[in-house]
Amino acid sequence: MKAEPRMLANHRRAFFWSLALLGACGASLFLVGRHAPEVAPLTTIRFVGRFDTTMNGWMLDVRNAYLTWICKVLNVIGGGVVTIPVRIAAVLVLALRRRWARCVAFALTWASSEIVLNVSKSWFHRGRPPSPLVTTVGSSFPSGHAVAGAATAVALVLAFFPAGERRRRWEWLAVGFAFVMSMSRVYLAAHWFSDVVAGTLLGAGIAIFWAAAVTECRDLIFRARGEPIPRDDAPDASLQAGK
Repeated sequence: MKAEPRMLANHRRAFFWSLALLGACGASLFLVGRHAPEVAPLTTIRFVGRFDTTMNGWMLDVRNAYLTWICKVLNVIGGGVVTIPVRIAAVLVLALRRRWARCVAFALTWASSEIVLNVSKSWFHRGRPPSPLVTTVGSSFPSGHAVAGAATAVALVLAFFPAGERRRRWEWLAVGFAFVMSMSRVYLAAHWFSDVVAGTLLGAGIAIFWAAAVTECRDLIFRARGEPIPRDDAPDASLQAGK
């Protein structure tokens, strides 16, 4: 009985963290603003565009064959050829295990992150940095690789690991992966720095939001039925309810 309040506090606290991340993403969208593609990296707040240019120059200075190879590998890992099969597999595994709340949260993260990403790209229509080291498609802002990397990594951790010390370690690993993926896009001149900042905030915020929101909805349903709320680490919430 004592575990329930702690669990509730955790996912409700996560909900507010998701709003903070999404709020920061919204601020980054305002700071960058909508401008003609040919004037990139011009931004509404000029400091942001100037810093984008500075970061692009720093990446040119540190380029070497080893880092370029690593970043090109990350370019493949963060693309749809890898992320889409991983996401499909995650949804199938969760469904087969009857982890319905986690399955729904993961699927909603996937769908909503892609919708928001594509709408944002079309609206801002920002030009990319010159001379990218990889083939790029579409507009620059926000970064699709950053959104997919952060959303997928965070959503996988939340879906497959119960709250606790073990998951905390994986959460830090997900944060590290999202950071490295984002910086690789700047290194490859595929995106400006502000592109990956907005993308990372968006992907992580959406993943945490849906995990918290779906958990809360599940708990409200169980309360309305007068049934005990399943533990976060329970193997099958629906089976527990049927017992």
